[in-house]
Amino acid sequence: MKKTDLSQNEPVATQEARRQFLKLSSLFTAAGALPLLNLHKQARAAETDAPLRIGYLPITDATPLLVAHNNGIFEEQGIKVEKPRLFRSWAQLVEAFLAGQVNAVHLLSPMTIWARYGSQSKAKIVAWNHMSGSGLTVQPNINDLSDLGGTTVAIPFWYSIHNVVLQHLLKSKGLESIADGEPGPKQVKLVVMAPSDMLPALANRRISGYIVAEPFNAAAEQLKVGKILRFTGDVWKDHACCVVLMHEEDTVNRPEWSQAVVNGIVQAQAWIQDNREETARILSKEHDQRYTPHAYETLAEVLVPAKLNRAMYEKNGAIVNTEWEEKRIDFQPYPFPSYTEELVRRLKDTLVSGRNDFLAELDPAYVAKDLVDDRFARKAIESIGGLPVFGLQPDYERQEIITV
Repeated sequence: MKKTDLSQNEPVATQEARRQFLKLSSLFTAAGALPLLNLHKQARAAETDAPLRIGYLPITDATPLLVAHNNGIFEEQGIKVEKPRLFRSWAQLVEAFLAGQVNAVHLLSPMTIWARYGSQSKAKIVAWNHMSGSGLTVQPNINDLSDLGGTTVAIPFWYSIHNVVLQHLLKSKGLESIADGEPGPKQVKLVVMAPSDMLPALANRRISGYIVAEPFNAAAEQLKVGKILRFTGDVWKDHACCVVLMHEEDTVNRPEWSQAVVNGIVQAQAWIQDNREETARILSKEHDQRYTPHAYETLAEVLVPAKLNRAMYEKNGAIVNTEWEEKRIDFQPYPFPSYTEELVRRLKDTLVSGRNDFLAELDPAYVAKDLVDDRFARKAIESIGGLPVFGLQPDYERQEIITV
């Protein structure tokens, strides 16, 4: 693969990705977030009993929020909900959340750490949206991680589980991750790119691969422009990618409302377990709600376990830990503290562009208690039969398993 340096002769999409990253970097500072947080205070004062306003990106990470809306589960919980609002970038989504335009969003789990401790925004993780659901997709001629040396790989954001897992894998092959300049033979240049721009960049051979949420990995396979080199859930077992973030003011001042929101999310995930094909139809562009621009066939490849060609993926190495019997994407809402703690530890040793000085001072155990409010999820889960409903042990504890 020809070495690439996207800093020269950048197409419009790459330039926009850089602008969005700079914008988001500004939002995740105390000074940059302050004007938006002031707008949030004004909005809250004017509307103390705001309805549920969901913000999302058109990826499978948003599935429970969208299913709960479509199926009327939030209304069954006695709360008013507006139609979920689709955003095209993480920067737009975070800006709307900080300003109080939306009050429940799915956000990359590492990004929530940056939000609370970088911008000092009062936000709380109240549930997980899903587990796994991401992959490393590469050019068809790449057969091993070592083949990525000297090339460029796209990530959705520096503060993402994708970046953490990718750098973990690259280190196992003696490859160094860099953010700038031309990569050497033992280096891989990482660039932030919007998920919707990744597929064209791969098809045009501007990048050697990308690591991102579904269904963009499945789309590359269907279009035959790339192949999955590794599923992230086969590296970090049952990891969270996106989590549900809400305003701390709501969890404190509107606990019954917050409980009803989380009830809806939990019940939606339980429903998804037994209705995978219908879930794909709900999310598809063919559905009346038009939640995403993706075709049913593409979404079904991700959401319907029976469509996983396990034998093929085991043969080509995309699945290594066969005993895990991982689904391509799975759903369970409990925000395990062990995951948050390990995520903080991993971020400290991961190349992260932008302001990250606050990371060194973060205590993993403190973050797991301060950032996450699990009381609503616990109550909602217990109300429908406990964690065994999701195929998990009932004790709300687990050990993080990370391999290469």
